[in-house]
Amino acid sequence: MTQWQQALAEIKRGCEEILLEDELIAKLKEGKPLKVKAGFDPTAPDLHLGHTVLINKLRTFQQLGHEVIFLIGDFTGMIGDPTGKNVTRKPLTKEDVLANAKTYQDQVFKILDPQKTRVAFNSEWMEKLGAAGMIKLAARQTVARMLERDDFKKRYANNQSIAIHEFLYPLVQGWDSVALEADIEMGGTDQRFNLLMGRELQKDEGQRPQTVLMVPLLEGLDGVQKMSKSLGNYVGITDSPTEMFGKIMSISDDLMWRYYDLLSFRPLDEVAALKQQALDGRNPRDIKIELAKELIARFHDDAAAEAAHQDFIQRFSKNALPDDIPEVSLTIAGESIAIPQLLKEAGLVESTSEAMRMIKQGAVKLNGETKVEDAKLEFAKGSATIFQVGKRKFAKVSLV
Repeated sequence: MTQWQQALAEIKRGCEEILLEDELIAKLKEGKPLKVKAGFDPTAPDLHLGHTVLINKLRTFQQLGHEVIFLIGDFTGMIGDPTGKNVTRKPLTKEDVLANAKTYQDQVFKILDPQKTRVAFNSEWMEKLGAAGMIKLAARQTVARMLERDDFKKRYANNQSIAIHEFLYPLVQGWDSVALEADIEMGGTDQRFNLLMGRELQKDEGQRPQTVLMVPLLEGLDGVQKMSKSLGNYVGITDSPTEMFGKIMSISDDLMWRYYDLLSFRPLDEVAALKQQALDGRNPRDIKIELAKELIARFHDDAAAEAAHQDFIQRFSKNALPDDIPEVSLTIAGESIAIPQLLKEAGLVESTSEAMRMIKQGAVKLNGETKVEDAKLEFAKGSATIFQVGKRKFAKVSLV
């Protein structure tokens, strides 16, 4: 395998699509550092593992000797990215954008090498463009072309409003590629339209068009829907080590391999060896533990990963209660309270219907031992009980 072939194999790992692969090969064969751009609209600065799929790929480019440009869309953040949205997004203030950008940088540098990362803000060139330049940029595309974009098409068909400034977002993202003279732009599969816009505008400006690399949207813990905070199926990179460990251990064995492909830094041959070990009879749980420890060490440290592992063994293998159970004091109006309402007020479930569902599934325990089977069970004022819901939620609840 030649050097460029090895580089291509690492780049293609976990990539959904490359447009155009022949162009990428030609660029790699040149043996020169390439400008690799990825834009981040700093609206939600708390990252989860789904966001890190793309950041991991940027790290690969860094290790191959290319220039990574971490572009913070402070200008575009004030427009509001309409991708995947069915309503107009509220734009952020400049102060919001800069505060979020700082949080972003603190988190991404747990993965990227700060010394090898160029952090750029697109306001640098967009503010210089001015109103006249923006109008000229808008003249490059038609409304019909914008309505080819899936989310705009759906909103238009459903008579949902589309603000004119939203059409500017793909154009500004494309112009960023012109300003940076990007060789490669990376984004999620939901960014396809915007990424290709950069190629078109670069061609218009006489530049060599960027190669587009799209990474998949990572499935959440349920293995069905994409990882999302709003769906509750996420692992946040600021989650505590024990929480992170428990969440990763809850994924299916099939999903574990998907996470290895998209999230692990292990070389491809090591992942292949782990898959062979599983086929030869090694318990997939042990392989999952290795993944959990690798990810915790990345966002915390090795000691935290080992402590989380030991906590997991103690808690789940021996059914022991954790040492750090939060204490909750609830003031009740009557002399007693039914368990569904108690679990809701203690913050262990979102609703009483969820509480009843968890009881029906046998997922609610008292004091680490007794499984609750009666959803009408009541607890008297003055009592103090340790409640467990599922594998990871605990609270010592005192009723006053």
